[in-house]
Amino acid sequence: MAVAVVLLVPLAGSSWGTRRGAEAAGAGLERAATATASVRAGSVPGGRDVSPAWKQIADGHVWSFPGDHWPHRGYRTEWWYLTGHLETDTPPRRRFAYQFTLFRVGLLPEPPGLDSRWSAAGLIMGHAALTDVEAGTHRFSELLYRQTPFLGGFGRHPAGPIAWSRGPAGTDGTWELSWNGEAFDLRARDDRQGFAFSLQTRPLKPLVLHGAGGVSRKGAAAGAASWYYSFTRLATEGELHVDGRVLRVRGMSWMDQEFSSSHLGSAQIGWDWFSLQLDDGRDLMLYLLRDRRGAVDHAQATLVSVDGGAVALKAGEWDLQVLEQWRSEATGATYPAAWRITVPGGAIDVRAEPVLANQENRSALTGGLFYWEGAVVLRRDDGRPAGRGFVELTGYGENNRPPL
Repeated sequence: MAVAVVLLVPLAGSSWGTRRGAEAAGAGLERAATATASVRAGSVPGGRDVSPAWKQIADGHVWSFPGDHWPHRGYRTEWWYLTGHLETDTPPRRRFAYQFTLFRVGLLPEPPGLDSRWSAAGLIMGHAALTDVEAGTHRFSELLYRQTPFLGGFGRHPAGPIAWSRGPAGTDGTWELSWNGEAFDLRARDDRQGFAFSLQTRPLKPLVLHGAGGVSRKGAAAGAASWYYSFTRLATEGELHVDGRVLRVRGMSWMDQEFSSSHLGSAQIGWDWFSLQLDDGRDLMLYLLRDRRGAVDHAQATLVSVDGGAVALKAGEWDLQVLEQWRSEATGATYPAAWRITVPGGAIDVRAEPVLANQENRSALTGGLFYWEGAVVLRRDDGRPAGRGFVELTGYGENNRPPL
């Protein structure tokens, strides 16, 4: 899963691809929210208002790859999400973790009838982060543009990149996600934050669908679901640019793609999502959604075997316990910070610990939204390594519900 923002919409003729642009647009946020509300003509039971012109999960979908790696126009929200653990090729050993997400955020089900290349029916948003384990630093970058030929957009299978965008303020070049025939190539850069990466991936397992036929339920309401698949193991290599130094790296990534028109129900406040790569060759995806009291509202898990077979785990077949907490000095939010994860039927009993406590991403372009997105290591009871993974925690802190 990944955090997507659909409420704060730039007015016609504006760009939020720069920090300055975001500040200048502040006075227009109220009008922008009103403009967004005007495209809502109906509602999903138990979920957010959504125009009936957007496609729904009930409409059905027939998977066809590689074409389904490209955008699914007609759905309101879509994202491509990659995370991974990397190490330098040569001594001294340095460990890094990265996140790269590109979002397609629909504003209108159909392009506006305007004779202008600046007219747009949607936005492209990007988040990228780099954690330097030895240095104990976590850097976050973001961008947000209207979908136009000048700023960013999405390709059509089989030609061109899957998604691309201009870089953030002060950075030349583009962010891009493309299909290399087997898996994904990606690049991102932020000169102000002092980091960049250019990575190539190849699959070590076939992709897996989460839920029945790829329908990942987010609650009991008919529309509370997404289409969701993953590559749970992608061999990864490429370059990191860190404070002017170029480092050759290799490691392992995880890739998600989701698309939908409605996710959270009105009573849901956020989610805890885990992607875990076990040292025995298996992989585990699990998430739980929380209500406004903090109780688990809905949960789902997928266990992927060594050869790539996927099994949906039922309630009671797995358990997640929070062991520690961490409080952000920047936002005041208190997050879970260590977990015990068990799947008794799969002989899984591991502790997940962050490689760095502060891996909080704080957005300046989306109304102050923040979330914890971080790399974790897995250990057995005796302290021996058991694997690695990533965790995403949203909806913690005051007035911080993801607006989707």
